[in-house]
Amino acid sequence: MGWGYRKSMKFGPFRLNLSRGGVGHSWGNRAFRVTKTADGRRTLSVNLPGGFHWRKTLSSNSGRR
Repeated sequence: MGWGYRKSMKFGPFRLNLSRGGVGHSWGNRAFRVTKTADGRRTLSVNLPGGFHWRKTLSSNSGRR
């Protein structure tokens, strides 16, 4: 397994994620979050009390890489 890098910076409800693969960003809070990853995927996440969660990939950028 190789080394990786990941850094996350928060600006209120907005989060900027830096990694070896590129830059991603997300918006929301603990219960509801919309994310765009460095490779172009868009994900909607809903987290409920008690450990329940739901995640759906809204779109993917399959033409990249």
